Amino acid sequence: MDFVKLAREDNGVAVVTIDRQEKLNALNPQVVEEIGQTLLELETESPRAIIVTGAGEKSFVAGADIASMSEMSALEAKRFAELGHAAMALLDRSPVPTIAAVGGFAFGGGLEIALACDIRVASENALMGFPEVGLGILPGMGGTQRAPRLLGPAVAKELIFTGRRIKAEEAMRIGLVNRVVGQGEALSAAKEIAAEIAANGPLAVRFAKACANRAHDVDLVSGLEYEADQFALLFSTEDAREGMGAFVEKRKAEFRGA
Repeated sequence: MDFVKLAREDNGVAVVTIDRQEKLNALNPQVVEEIGQTLLELETESPRAIIVTGAGEKSFVAGADIASMSEMSALEAKRFAELGHAAMALLDRSPVPTIAAVGGFAFGGGLEIALACDIRVASENALMGFPEVGLGILPGMGGTQRAPRLLGPAVAKELIFTGRRIKAEEAMRIGLVNRVVGQGEALSAAKEIAAEIAANGPLAVRFAKACANRAHDVDLVSGLEYEADQFALLFSTEDAREGMGAFVEKRKAEFRGA
């Protein structure tokens, strides 16, 4: 990989770093393809959680590479959007929790990467927004679909229609990020959250994410039926016996993911 680096922590957490600092980690087709390839590789490894971040403190991902995008035909733009959709879906629908560690600029495609993650941590110097309408285009990697689902239609439409940039504190106030930390601390804070997740039963966390994702797709009755099924299925696992047994015996559980 030229622009995407993968590191594996001792606790089973994977860190994906988008590293194209000379372009503020901006996205072109190669970068997006490398993100997708890295996430596909991780699906075969069963990490406990995945963190996505950008190299350097200036930028998480400053959006798409406009110079590259300006030369695309309509067909090439469609393919670029579909490539982005596929990569974002690997984050959104990953069986394990995904966390965005956002420092600096997160515009356009960068914000769309963060939106595709389950949890977002921003440093106090983070600046976010959808500038696309100012370029005569629109967010094309899921922004028009995920932002309204997360923020509500009115708030999301204001951000998308105006192209306004917002700081980290406002992003937290509107529910765009989970927490704000000091400059340069987003990755370490994301690792702390990932460590908390990694300490729990991995099957339980995976099933819980599947249930939470299902809430977006089905009505309440169907969602509750799915939840009951997944709840019951976990009782057939060694992890459930270990976790509840450890609680009764007042000791730390040792989960094996089985």
